[in-house]
Amino acid sequence: MTLSLAACGGEDEAGTDRFTVGLLLPNRVTPRWEKWDKPLIEQRLKELCPRCTVVYANAGGDVDRQRQQMTSMITKGASVLILDPADSKAMRSSVQEARRADVSVVAYDRLAEGPISGYVSFDGAQVGRLQGEALLEAMGGSGSIVMMNGDPTSANARWFRAGALSVITGKLKIARSYDTVAWSTDNAHANMSAAIAALGADRIGGVLAANDSIAAGAISALKTAGVRKLPPVTGQDADLDAVQRIIKGEQYMTVYKPFNAEAAAAADMAVALGRGEDVRDTATELLDSATTEDIPAVLLTPRTVTVGNIEETLVKDGVYSIEQICVPKLRPACSEAGLSP
Repeated sequence: MTLSLAACGGEDEAGTDRFTVGLLLPNRVTPRWEKWDKPLIEQRLKELCPRCTVVYANAGGDVDRQRQQMTSMITKGASVLILDPADSKAMRSSVQEARRADVSVVAYDRLAEGPISGYVSFDGAQVGRLQGEALLEAMGGSGSIVMMNGDPTSANARWFRAGALSVITGKLKIARSYDTVAWSTDNAHANMSAAIAALGADRIGGVLAANDSIAAGAISALKTAGVRKLPPVTGQDADLDAVQRIIKGEQYMTVYKPFNAEAAAAADMAVALGRGEDVRDTATELLDSATTEDIPAVLLTPRTVTVGNIEETLVKDGVYSIEQICVPKLRPACSEAGLSP
């Protein structure tokens, strides 16, 4: 996609572009938004369009705040918005407002409802399948689990869940299932504590946690309940603390979604739209939302990370160095895992 757009725009065009791109991210609970996505998108936008202006806002998990942020960007003359919706359905009216103002919207990571112009993400069904397959393997193909889903307002949460269910249905028993409001670690802790009280810790063979923040809450609840031999717990986003939990044997896996590729694809699409180009020429897929058909989309491939492949995935891609992962107290466990600073 990068090569295609560079060929369309060229250096002369990149030097004369002067439009504004707005970037709206959903919360600060998930570390990746501020640590990875924001700086990577901003960097790629500046590379593609040096004279473009980039404005940024984080909703802090508040959909009303995100609506206000989006209206402000539209009013101040943004040509394109990259939107990761705090609530996919609730942001529909704001996407419609953007369309009326002739402002293109690229849905980022989560599919927003309304007349969006493009979508960039990872295959959410595959994320769920990777989590389900890892849990099946860790549990020997049978047993009872607690299913800790993402925020019920997120289209991605439903996508992840469907992917996981396609793998585990008929093989693992879902003893309890919870939706985790705001993807919150505290809410996940409360839900997991309720599951332990209802089932007994010894009857929980595994935990299908939708992301690493939820995994952190589930693991904390299990430890608070005095569980010494933790069941396998899944995750997603490759947060540093999750990788360190994997090293310690507290979390079984996470799903790594190469942030650089996703950020670059979103910036490429936004600049193409700002220049009036047709993103269907470079989109790899056409997807439907609840409101819109044939949305040009780029869906990237996620990867499983376990203790055995941290170096060949996260370290190799420069997400973390071994020194960042293997802090002094973790060095014995890192050495056992084959990671030496």
